[in-house]
Amino acid sequence: MQLLTGLLITPLCGAILIAVLPAGQGRLYRNVALVTSVLAMVISFYVLRVFDTQVAGLQLTEHMKWNPRLGMAYDIGVDGISLPMVVLATVLCFIAILASSKIKDKPRGYYLLMLLLETAMLGVFMAQDWVLFYVFWELTLIPLFFLIDRWGGKQRHGAALNFVLYTFGGSIFLLVAMLVLFDNLPAHSFSMRYMAEAASSLSDHKQMLIFLGFLIGFGVKMPIFPIHGWLPVAHVEAPSPVSILLSGILLKMGAYGLLRATEMLPNAVMQMQNTLMALALISIVYGGLLAWRQTDMKKMIAYSSVSHMGVVLLGIATLNITGISGAVMQMVAHGLVAGALFLLIGLLYERTHTKDIRDFSSLVRTMPRFAFFTIFAFIAAIGIPGTAGFIAELHTLIGGFQQWGWMIVALSLGIMISAAYAIRTIGRLFTGPSRDDMKDVGDLRNSEMLAAVLLTAGIILLGVFPAFLLQYITPSVESLSRLFS
Repeated sequence: MQLLTGLLITPLCGAILIAVLPAGQGRLYRNVALVTSVLAMVISFYVLRVFDTQVAGLQLTEHMKWNPRLGMAYDIGVDGISLPMVVLATVLCFIAILASSKIKDKPRGYYLLMLLLETAMLGVFMAQDWVLFYVFWELTLIPLFFLIDRWGGKQRHGAALNFVLYTFGGSIFLLVAMLVLFDNLPAHSFSMRYMAEAASSLSDHKQMLIFLGFLIGFGVKMPIFPIHGWLPVAHVEAPSPVSILLSGILLKMGAYGLLRATEMLPNAVMQMQNTLMALALISIVYGGLLAWRQTDMKKMIAYSSVSHMGVVLLGIATLNITGISGAVMQMVAHGLVAGALFLLIGLLYERTHTKDIRDFSSLVRTMPRFAFFTIFAFIAAIGIPGTAGFIAELHTLIGGFQQWGWMIVALSLGIMISAAYAIRTIGRLFTGPSRDDMKDVGDLRNSEMLAAVLLTAGIILLGVFPAFLLQYITPSVESLSRLFS
């Protein structure tokens, strides 16, 4: 068994083991899920170690014919764009499972679905065949639907259905675009490499129509304005550990898919460059303004994700090395920051059963450790120097200025709006008079501290030493940007 296949099936094996264990062993299910997620994370770090940062193309590739008649294959590999997503997925899955200690209702099903979700997400980032990619892409819907519908909040059934309808609707556009492209190529194959090479022979009009299908399909999952409606509903009702994965990984799947579509249809992207820039800037400002208006903290973080993923779209739209590097950096940075925010707000909700910022005051006195990590997470969300978000936004800002000049000032407006609601939330949570009903709220426990420390360390390390991540990203981004020069 090769390395990437081993990583891919590790969480799947954990899910199978949980399925066959005796009933009524909730603690055992959790331990199996934790060990499995740790093993997957260790393997992903080993992949990071053996990856050659001087090579722009795919590495650790594995190929096996699946359906030669239809040109389908089990074809996986990683490059400098997909590898950071693989590592991020394994880290956040471990964090999410670690933060699931309060799940007591049907724990076997919960941890089994979480591991199946991890397998599907890893498959999306590894797949080098569009059919295999689509299979893993759709597979994420099944565990997410049941995780929201079974373990979510009061409106969980509607939220789960809303999530599936939105994402499945987007997937139809994605599937149609894939099939149209497949039908227009001389040698029928779903290989990403072949499709990228052969698509250049298509007319600009055909490339444009196909790219629009990919844009809608991936844009729903990112999400970008105006197809973002599922996100706040799903985040509010989903269990907090599931929200960590929704915001930290699921949104990055859309951005990653859009990068692959951009690589395949460069002429269409160049024609739509200004449209993508406009959608990105609208998403940044609109998401920030909606986040500013919220009093429900989970909904606020959800709308802030729309704004932050707008930064990713803007970086992609620059079509230059600096901007695209900023987009990939922002995908990683937002995954860590959103994961930390949903982790901490979820832990607060478990203790107080409220997410309304108006119900809190002066928590720094009763929850000093929680206050420290939460304040840091909100500061990191703004993109303060020394955090990963600053590096990402700086790259995007410079790349955008190189392409459009002073029009990019709207990005700065979005950052200022983010600062406004972040400071307001910190003020409401941790300052003011003490409340009697909050005096007995417990601070972070050891396992919760571990999760918060890991995410905080990642944010700081990538902010202080960005070259570590950029060395993986840059060769692949340079190769991609040459398509537009």
